[in-house]
Formats: sequence, C-alpha cells, structure tokens
Amino acid sequence: MLTPSDLLHLPYTPDLTTAGIAYACRSLAYTYDRMGGTPADRLRRIVAGIGVELAFRRLLTAENVPHDLLGATPFTDPDRYDVAVGGRRCDLKSYLIYRKDRIQALRAHPENLLAAEALVPADQLASDHLHDEDLYVFAFFAALLTPHTRDVLRARAAGQPVYLLHALPDRWARSLNWRTLGRLVLKTETPAPFPLEIGGQSEDRKFKEAKLTLRPGERTLLPGDWYGVSYLSGAEIPPARVGIHSPALEETYVIQPHEWANIWVYGMEIILAGYITRGEFRRRARRIPAGSPVFQYNHTQTDNMFVPVSELHPLPDLFIRAQNWDAKNA
Repeated sequence: MLTPSDLLHLPYTPDLTTAGIAYACRSLAYTYDRMGGTPADRLRRIVAGIGVELAFRRLLTAENVPHDLLGATPFTDPDRYDVAVGGRRCDLKSYLIYRKDRIQALRAHPENLLAAEALVPADQLASDHLHDEDLYVFAFFAALLTPHTRDVLRARAAGQPVYLLHALPDRWARSLNWRTLGRLVLKTETPAPFPLEIGGQSEDRKFKEAKLTLRPGERTLLPGDWYGVSYLSGAEIPPARVGIHSPALEETYVIQPHEWANIWVYGMEIILAGYITRGEFRRRARRIPAGSPVFQYNHTQTDNMFVPVSELHPLPDLFIRAQNWDAKNA
C-alpha cells in the first residue's frame, strides 16, 4: 500500500518538452489516437508522455538503477514498452493533468492521488507485448496548455516558448495508395516572408524534413520527392493563409491562421506514483467502461482496467529489486 510519502516529485525542465516535440513530429505518421480529440490534442499527449519518460530515465540514472533502452518504443510500434528496469520491461503510464483547478488541488493535496485510478487500456492489457513479470509504472504530470489562439498570443506576450504546427490529414500524411505526391508547391498571403518547416516521409517511409522561407504571393517549390507530408510548423501564427499543392492528389490544401496549434507543453511537476507487475495488475484489476469519469479525465474514451493508486508498490522498492534482478541476470 502506498502512502503520501511514497510519491516521488520530479521537477520539470523545458528540455523535456523539446525532446517530446521532436519525437511527436517524427511519430505523427505512425501513431493512432485511442483517446479521441484533435491531432493537436494527440501531439500534446505524446509530447507530455515523452517528457515524463525522459524524466523517469534520468531518475533511474541518478539512482544508479540498472536499466536499458534496447526495447524503447519505435515510431512504428507505439504499444511496446519504454524502458527495461533490472531486465524487466517497463510500460510507463503517464496522465496529463492540465486543468488549472485540478493542478492546484493536486499540488496542494498530492495525497488525493492515492484515491485515483491507475488505468491501463483494456486492449493493451489483453495483448502479449508484456509478460506477467514485466512492469507498469504510473505517473501524473501537471502542465498548462494553450489550446486556443488567444492562449498562444498570451504565451508569446509573456515571453513563453511556443511550437506552432498544423497536422495534415491522412490523404496527405499516409495515403493507402503509397505514391509520390509530385512536385509540391507552397504559397502564402502573409505580408512578410514566413519561415516554415515541413515534415513527412520518403518513399521508404523514413522521416524527412525541410526548412524554407515563403515569400508573399510567390510559389515556392519544396525540394525533393515526398510520399507523405505530416505537418507544417512555424515560429509564429501566420497572419494569412498558407497553401500547399500536390499534383498527384490534385488538391491545394489551405491552412487558415486559426488552424495552427501550439503543442508546447508547459510542464510544472511530475509525480511518480508507484509500480505493479502486469501479472498482479491482471489479477486485481477491475473494468471501467468507456465514458466513465475518473480522476485524470472528465470521461474515458476507451474501456480501461484499473487498480487504485493506493494499491501500487513504492518505486524505491522497485529500485532495490532491480539491483537484485540485474545481478541474477548477469
């Protein structure tokens, strides 16, 4: 059983968000969204999840806990595992808490986490990507988001970093008819030159990116051969439309100024709650149907299995056990 003193509080640094954004952009063409919401919502969750994972790995290093990244999740296989601890695969489940009232309550009374649900999607628990001796670790991440244009403008006015992005639809990003998109041409109506980054895929489905500057009213050719375009990103919200044309799709895709999203996650604190083996979780878990209210969300998007956070095991216990597991595997 956990107690409030077992909860591990980790500070959050901006470089965790930077790492999360790099991963999110590269994984965009390969991931799917079980949570619902917009592409920007999905990207922010990925950014947050990678930030928490990196903070956890840093903690393992600082505590001299034996671990490796040999099975670290690739972009093309999002449901494997994040890190191996003492030779056991570890799936880190992190929950983004972004509502201000919930953040204030969480930081004032972190002991309330003990009554929360440690959730695992039912389809993941039923899969065979983990063995029963492998581990689930649960974390809660308090962070602010800027889901609306007015929020982004306030963040910029306050000198906060932003990363503005527009995710293109599947017919552009990962068409079932895998073929070149042809000579891609971009154009903008902005009154001043607009620097832009484009990310997508080559013929062999590897990530590729390019940087260029669009000049007002001029057609700009995107160099190279692109089989998918996943996103466009910029440092500012453009004051006018930006368009990209594909002769293969016979389409000009136009992005309006309000359709750019800031996926920067303004992290405040990570709370690592505890761990449990997959086998113990399977024996003790109960089902929460989709649409149910839980501590983390107003309602769940999919069927989940859960145990109370209070029934997890303390992470310092895991760190000691990992030393023994690693010694046995040596």
